[in-house]
Amino acid sequence: MNFLAIDASTEACSVALQYNDKVVSRYQLCPQSHSLELLPMVDQVLSEAGCKLKDLDGLIFGQGPGSFTGVRIGIGVAQGLAYSANLPLVGVSTLQTMAQLAYTNHQQEQVIAAIDARMSEVYLGYYEAGSDGIMQAKLDDAVLPPEQVAGHLAGLTNGAYGVGTGWDAYEEKLADLKTNAGSPEVLFPAAEAMLAIGAAAFARGEQVSADQAQPVYVRDTVSWKKLPGKE
Repeated sequence: MNFLAIDASTEACSVALQYNDKVVSRYQLCPQSHSLELLPMVDQVLSEAGCKLKDLDGLIFGQGPGSFTGVRIGIGVAQGLAYSANLPLVGVSTLQTMAQLAYTNHQQEQVIAAIDARMSEVYLGYYEAGSDGIMQAKLDDAVLPPEQVAGHLAGLTNGAYGVGTGWDAYEEKLADLKTNAGSPEVLFPAAEAMLAIGAAAFARGEQVSADQAQPVYVRDTVSWKKLPGKE
C-alpha cells in the first residue's frame, strides 16, 4: 500500500511517503513556518519517488495533541490534498508517533510521551508495543499538570522510556518517572513513524473521508489563555 503522511503538530514539520516499498521523507524544525514548508515538502517527496497523489491509497495526518495552529495547518493541508485526489485519510496521535519513534529507533517497548502544553501542563500518553510492532495506548491521551502525572500513571508502570518536550520543561517534577537520563532523544514526532501506525489503521478499516478528518486537541477550550509566541 502507498501512503503519504503529514505532521505539523509541534515545532517540527515533516512529511513521509511510502511508495512501492520505498520510503522518502523530509523533516524540519520550523516553529513559525509550517504553512510555508508543508506543501513544498510534499512536492519534494512525490517528485523524488516519481509518483503523483492519484497513485496513493491514502493520506495519514498528525491529529494532535500539540500546537493548536500547527494541528490545524497539518489537517488543512491533508484535507486539501485528499479532496484533490479523492483519497481517504487516517489520523494519528502526536504522542503515539513519538512512542513509535522510540520503539523503532531505540527498541523501547514501554514509553511515556509528554509534550509541553504550556500553562503549566503536559500532554501525556503511555504506550506499550503490540505484537504487530505498533505502539498501543494504555490510557487515553490527556492534558494535566506535571505534578499529577505520577498519579495518572499509577498501576501502569514503575518507569518507562520518556519522549517529548515535557521532560525538559518540567524536569524536577517528572524526571523520576522515566528510565532514560537527561534530555530525551525523541523530542518531536516525525511523519515517517506515522506510516506504520496509519497503515495498520487503514488495514482495520478506520479511514475517513476528507470532510470527516478531525483534530484531537485534548484541551480545546483555552485559546483565550494562550501566551504570545507560546502556542
